[in-house]
Amino acid sequence: MTDPANSSAPDGPLESAAAQVRAAAGDKAKRPSIAGFFDEATNTISYVVHDPASREAAIIDSVLDYDAAAGRTSHGSANLIVEYAKANDLTVTWLIETHAHADHISAAPYLQDKLGGKLAIGREIIRVQEVFGKLFNAGTDFERDGSQFDHLFDDGESFSLGEIEAIALHVPGHTPADYAYIIGDAAFVGDTMFMPDFGTARADFPGGDARQLYQSIQRLLRLPEETRLFLCHDYKAPGRDEYAWETTVGQQKRENVHVKEGTSEDEFVKMRTARDKTLAMPKLIMPSVQVNIRGGRLPEPEDNGVSYIKIPVNAV
Repeated sequence: MTDPANSSAPDGPLESAAAQVRAAAGDKAKRPSIAGFFDEATNTISYVVHDPASREAAIIDSVLDYDAAAGRTSHGSANLIVEYAKANDLTVTWLIETHAHADHISAAPYLQDKLGGKLAIGREIIRVQEVFGKLFNAGTDFERDGSQFDHLFDDGESFSLGEIEAIALHVPGHTPADYAYIIGDAAFVGDTMFMPDFGTARADFPGGDARQLYQSIQRLLRLPEETRLFLCHDYKAPGRDEYAWETTVGQQKRENVHVKEGTSEDEFVKMRTARDKTLAMPKLIMPSVQVNIRGGRLPEPEDNGVSYIKIPVNAV
């Protein structure tokens, strides 16, 4: 990937994405319809994105309800998406993950069964599978090649929803495998950034890197200022009463409390590193990562027909 910290370095994928945004901003037919579904239990926003003309749709970062105390899954959040897709006569062609989430379990396999579509993630998921496959002692039966997904996106890869153009951008730092998906004039940026009053994602998970996160954010902030940014999480910054998950590149550049214009890479790395040392691990990191590196599928049932989630003791 081109070093996004160097704004003078050629970056063909970013230039293509920027041209796509500008074209969509000037042509309503090239802009997607977007519905956000907020899951307060995990502070996650899932999205259904579709082309109004063809009704072709993508589902991004879905949530499987999980009761950690009982070890029980349910589908209330996912069923809201199913109902929305059916009520709007949508044809789901993509089930996209921005990364292997550590704070919620993906509902993509359930939604795929109900609505169809290809399950997709960035190709660097293979690196995450290697790291966490070892942590969870997954054994040789767990393939570390991304084969649990139907499609692995490469940096700069183009795809579409009907007549609406889209492009995948690799934006590592939070994890090695984070991707942003630019669909028309909208960018779905996963955990790279939060609302401007809350800042940016942590970078202390295995394979995370604060310096790389800064560079990835700078890459995204080189998109046109009118680019609509849709975030994966919101935690309501102090003083804000409502949850929010849509902003713009321009607003982030002016107002983001961690990385607004004028913030140097070294300043960001110092802040992010110090802040990350104060953060507890996400409550659902063990079940979430263990399942999400399998494409949202539970581990294979054991001889009694029950799936088990492992909790490594004193290993993290």
